[in-house]
Amino acid sequence: MPLNIKDLKIESLDFAPLGRMKDEHAGDKGNVIPRLKISGAPKEAIELAVICHDPDAPLAQGFTHWTLYAISPQTTDLTDAQKKFRVGPNGAGQLSYYGPQPPAGHGPHHYYFWVYALDTNVEGTPTREQFLERYKDNIVEQNRVVGIYEN
Repeated sequence: MPLNIKDLKIESLDFAPLGRMKDEHAGDKGNVIPRLKISGAPKEAIELAVICHDPDAPLAQGFTHWTLYAISPQTTDLTDAQKKFRVGPNGAGQLSYYGPQPPAGHGPHHYYFWVYALDTNVEGTPTREQFLERYKDNIVEQNRVVGIYEN
């Protein structure tokens, strides 16, 4: 199935694309999940997934800050997402959002909030790496918004 990348959108009401994320979203300064909106889910979508990942983290695979599954394709607002949808493990193994907390002096880190539209349901709570490996052929569309944070 060809990948469509023009209709599905994710945006934040708390930061502009490639804009600085607020301190309140940082893991050590409030750990508040940014307000996110989704639009344009394709008609083939059965489920949406959202993953926040920092590829700039000084780890071989970067650091996953959030995995979220079982999102209805009709969902447009991710407010209270931790209560409404199935939360998978972050890079620390916790079933929760873990806000930005780059090492001091490491420079700006990019936080990719990916939304994936899938033609199947996600089973269980896979890690980011497990999700991408297991469901790579089920992703019918994807998009992201990127925030930046630096300590």
